[in-house]
Amino acid sequence: MSTTASDASFAPRPEDPLLALASLPGVPDAVDSVRKAVDRVYSHRVMRRRSNEVTSEAALRAARGSAALSGADWALEEVRRRSDFGSEAEARTVGAALRLNAEAGQLLSIWGQSPLRVLARLHLVAAGGAGVTDETVGRPRLAGEPVVEAPGSEVPEPLTKAPLPEADEVAGRLEGLSRLVIAPSRAPALVAAAVVHGELLALRPFGSYNGLVARAAERVVLIGSGLDPKSVCPAEVGHAELGRTAYAAAFDGYLSGTQEGMAAWITHCGRAIELGVRESTAVCEALQRGAA
Repeated sequence: MSTTASDASFAPRPEDPLLALASLPGVPDAVDSVRKAVDRVYSHRVMRRRSNEVTSEAALRAARGSAALSGADWALEEVRRRSDFGSEAEARTVGAALRLNAEAGQLLSIWGQSPLRVLARLHLVAAGGAGVTDETVGRPRLAGEPVVEAPGSEVPEPLTKAPLPEADEVAGRLEGLSRLVIAPSRAPALVAAAVVHGELLALRPFGSYNGLVARAAERVVLIGSGLDPKSVCPAEVGHAELGRTAYAAAFDGYLSGTQEGMAAWITHCGRAIELGVRESTAVCEALQRGAA
């Protein structure tokens, strides 16, 4: 969150600050809509027999969507066809997104105990195989270190013009986020995932690939919460479909730290999940027809 949002969310007040966010105007409806959408795709008859195929396809489409938001907007078939993801900057970004989605499900047991270890691992996976091999990989940035989303590529303007948080602030807020994740909460998965996603976008804690890592962390929360245990509801697809402009506008709401802004960000993330569900439902229908 922005400094204001961070103060509001992490200062000692409610025992369950995430649950407080769940009651903001519009958020209960978004939570209910997401739950109904997820239930529908999980009840599809194809999910009984071929859920692994749906999961694989969802991961591919999620990676394509996340990479697009980080400046590598490739067609799905190009992502599916390519085998070399190290030859150019955009290819490295797509490769990083693919690796992150493959890794996310392997980190669930660690996330609830040590979120910071998981974030370090996610950055290592993203950057370590993408041409970034220096000592900045897998650790939060230090004072004076630059930040770029996709090294070597011409990415769109940053999502926000808000100043980059200083390294000391990043360290403190990461610790606060870790405590928030570890603490027991009755908040819906949508709320927890949106806060993790938004806070990592705001902090930009690593020297590279912060957007990819933030969206992968959102995926970890959605899977680990039990909302999407088979990882067939790719929010990244929805974020990309809604577009970078809408993504940035909703993120500005998160940065504002206001009730209205936080509600707008959470409901935007909910809509992204629903669009991801729609994508996987279409995959189920195609598998049922024998077309995929």
